[in-house]
Amino acid sequence: QAQVLESGGGLVQPGGSLRLSCAASGSIFSVGAMAWYRQAPGKERELVAAITSGGSTNYADSVKGRFTISRDSAKNTAYLQMNSLKPEDTAVYYCNAEIQGADFRLRPYWGQGTQVTVSS
Repeated sequence: QAQVLESGGGLVQPGGSLRLSCAASGSIFSVGAMAWYRQAPGKERELVAAITSGGSTNYADSVKGRFTISRDSAKNTAYLQMNSLKPEDTAVYYCNAEIQGADFRLRPYWGQGTQVTVSS
């Protein structure tokens, strides 16, 4: 069984930066695409950024130019560098990873989420 664990959330002032980490562990044959989603109170979960196993990326329009997703495939870990943070970035951030287990089936795994609060 695999699992995904996020870390790095917290409270930051507007204009500040945070770096989130997402580590996949457990019974893993390979990790495919990894992505960050977020969900603010009263809103639906939305895609923030995604990165394929080959390193191709895509971003929500609202974070382009401010957020950068990257990954270290050797560590089965993805990162989300968030700069120039705004109050509207406040949300619970979730990591999603496509993981191929010992049975070679590809399944999506979600982390438990990490809170990001942007406030003065």
